Amino acid sequence: MRPFADKTMQAAFEYARSQTEYYSKSFYLSSQILPKSKKWDTFALYSFCRYVDNIVDNPRGRSQAELFDEVASVASELQIAFRRGESEHPVIKPFVEVAIRRHIPIQYPLDLLDGVKADLVKNRYETFADLYQFAYRVAGVVGLMMTHVLGFSDDDALIYAEKLGVAMQLTNIIRDIREDVKMNRIYLPQREMREFGVTEEDIKGERFSDHLRLLMTFQVNRAHQYFNEAEPGIAMLDQDSRFAITSASKIYRGILQQIEKNDYNPFLGRVYVSQGKKFAILFSEVMKTRVFQPVIAMIATLVG
Repeated sequence: MRPFADKTMQAAFEYARSQTEYYSKSFYLSSQILPKSKKWDTFALYSFCRYVDNIVDNPRGRSQAELFDEVASVASELQIAFRRGESEHPVIKPFVEVAIRRHIPIQYPLDLLDGVKADLVKNRYETFADLYQFAYRVAGVVGLMMTHVLGFSDDDALIYAEKLGVAMQLTNIIRDIREDVKMNRIYLPQREMREFGVTEEDIKGERFSDHLRLLMTFQVNRAHQYFNEAEPGIAMLDQDSRFAITSASKIYRGILQQIEKNDYNPFLGRVYVSQGKKFAILFSEVMKTRVFQPVIAMIATLVG
């Protein structure tokens, strides 16, 4: 464990680690091969993002007004914590320490909270532009914050990080169609559903058709496009962080590949990438980064 300023901070980071391990096996696995300081900072960031997301996804019988108040209280504590440099909130405490040290703008977590609030009042999106704004707030800003944690050499890395975050959120939307509709949420753009001849009744009734297959193919291809567009940004990250992000990207794209294998049918159960496949991806990227690249660099030096 990295050294912490005091035992309360150590406990806060350990709690963030446990939350990351519990809620996201893929994220936890990818973060394990980061340098120690970045690994713990990643836990703090993930724990905060998961906490605010759970406010809405796990409403605990609270009314909409009460959930709005809860989100507002987090925003208020964030603003004070950024200004004062500390917080006793168990999740905000380590996040703010990381945010200040890594120069994460406060607007990013505030945008995330706006995205969370959107899920309280909006369960349909007319156009992809509308959906993109939501995806940016709940996932694009996470990519931006992660980029500050991982370190980058070019400000353009932030542009690519936004694309990667959006690509991952689009993948979540495609994967979770069946679960989301049970909560009366349909994130597929309404205009595109009409263009492909797919109705809400088709989604709610889990009626798979050629029309839905074409719509899903379109959605999957767009997600792949965002992953492709994000890829150049990985080279702008600190070298000791690149393989973790490459691994995370490949694991997420594995979800899209499983959907493709299912003939784009979103009603066959939630798809996932097996632990064996995840370990294979991680091992491959570690070997490239820690073994092959140094050897290639040494050979290039000798030849030069």
